[in-house]
Amino acid sequence: MAERSTAAVDVADSSGDEPLTAKADQSTADGVAQNRERDTESEEAQGSGGNENPGRTSPPELHSGHKLARRYRLEECVTRLDGFSSWRAVDEKLRRAVGVHLLPADHPRARSVLAAARSSALLGDPRFVQVLDAVEENDLVYVVHEWLPDATELTTLLAAGTLEVHEAYQMVSQVSSAMAAAHREGLAHLKLTPGAVLRTSSGQWRIRGLAVNAALRGITSDTPQRTDTEAIGALLYATLTQRWPYEDDAYGLSGLPKGVGLIAPDQVRAGVHRGLSELAMRALANDGATASRQEPPCTTPEELVKAIGEMPRIRPPEPTFAAPPEYQRTTYQQGNYGRPAPHPGSPQAMPAPLPPLQTRTGKALKWAVSALLIAALGLGSWQLADALMDHGKSDETGDSQITDGNDKSSDKTKPARPLTIQSAAEYYPDGKPQHANDVGLTYDKDSSTYWRTYSYRGGPKLAPFKQGVGIVYDLGSEKEVSAASIGLYYAGDHTTATLYAANSLSSSESLGSMTKIATGTTSTTDLKIAAKKAVKTRYVLVWITAVPNAAGDQFSGAGYKQAITDVKFTG
Repeated sequence: MAERSTAAVDVADSSGDEPLTAKADQSTADGVAQNRERDTESEEAQGSGGNENPGRTSPPELHSGHKLARRYRLEECVTRLDGFSSWRAVDEKLRRAVGVHLLPADHPRARSVLAAARSSALLGDPRFVQVLDAVEENDLVYVVHEWLPDATELTTLLAAGTLEVHEAYQMVSQVSSAMAAAHREGLAHLKLTPGAVLRTSSGQWRIRGLAVNAALRGITSDTPQRTDTEAIGALLYATLTQRWPYEDDAYGLSGLPKGVGLIAPDQVRAGVHRGLSELAMRALANDGATASRQEPPCTTPEELVKAIGEMPRIRPPEPTFAAPPEYQRTTYQQGNYGRPAPHPGSPQAMPAPLPPLQTRTGKALKWAVSALLIAALGLGSWQLADALMDHGKSDETGDSQITDGNDKSSDKTKPARPLTIQSAAEYYPDGKPQHANDVGLTYDKDSSTYWRTYSYRGGPKLAPFKQGVGIVYDLGSEKEVSAASIGLYYAGDHTTATLYAANSLSSSESLGSMTKIATGTTSTTDLKIAAKKAVKTRYVLVWITAVPNAAGDQFSGAGYKQAITDVKFTG
């Protein structure tokens, strides 16, 4: 089965006939698909065939912002297919991104999905993306699982080319060992495709969708161990050749030429590691395919692990260090500056330079420098002695010195004092809030938490799409406000914010009825706003009208956006 998937959702099938560049464009750094087209269904000759296409059940009508169990806030729908949908969500209790599969409780596969999710959760093997929750409530069945923003799909890696030999060896070793452990507990994957295998930023390989993806798609197999073993062989084949080991194109990879059968990887591409090539063929020895050598085929992940252990270990490549460029002497350093170029063929005798400062001028210069040094030493000693004497006198009279009350030097600038924030509320006069429940994170003295805006297509100025976004802060009573320090999450060109003296926390108050205090702009994550004259008010609005362009992350896509981490007022 060929499929298109996201970093946390690997359940939708596609025809697999898109070019590699298209596949690469569909994935961001965290693997979230950018193409919002509906996924379509197609079966590939992988040997783990699907079963019937059940009567389609209408997916639940949910939307971004909907909460499950008052905890999981749906953020973005990444798959909607065959009666179920998959979402990127936020666990508000633990403040982390998660993935969620949703389907109606009366869906024909709801029971099997719940059973598969609970069985997978009991395994607890860190080599698999963990199932965190599996619940049925309010006519819904949902499965919550880890979301790995730092992981990259094997599909994306293959779009850039074949893997280095050691990387391919690590992939097949770790995936085979993980699947062998799963089968020992009676669990099969049955949807082990390039989209189901992830490489983390630390170089570890992890598998997602164990048992759950097959249950969502209604896939079964009479020989689950052979099915998963052949799938591992296909993955290894693809990493060595950047080709799919069947005639049909799949996962953005070209298939083999029609009518020639299964060709060993070292016959498809030059320079392929012979041992890994043979291992791929032994794993693919299924449904008429034969191994390229005399070794028996591997029909279970356990046999594949044993075969890998019998291979000579493939070590990582030695790090290469670029040699520093050879030091080049300039013409001036070689002593040729200002001299005529020599005639070709005529040897040039280099005159021996005089010893340093041995000429008449050199000797005179030497005596002059010596005299200057002696004079400088004498002057410095005299100044030091004079300073020590003055210091002694000041110590003797310092305790009895009386300051004149009219001395202007005694008037010091009144230091700014911090103002305590009592509460806050998001200000959205257009009736469209950003994340109103998170405003308290901007003054909780924890720089790792923040309130954020949505991601906008236009910028840096939010107008005319939106006049601005902001938060009103309550200082408890009227205070003189003279400055603000605002910690921001995203740097870039540029963020602009204005302070206003408001009359309440209500969003029904217009900007025109407020008093402007000061405006500031920054391209860093630290915005300082200072007023020429302090303004007395209880409520202060921080109104953002321009935001920088930032890359996508685990909470939002790329675009013009900003987040506030810390706000402090002084008066």
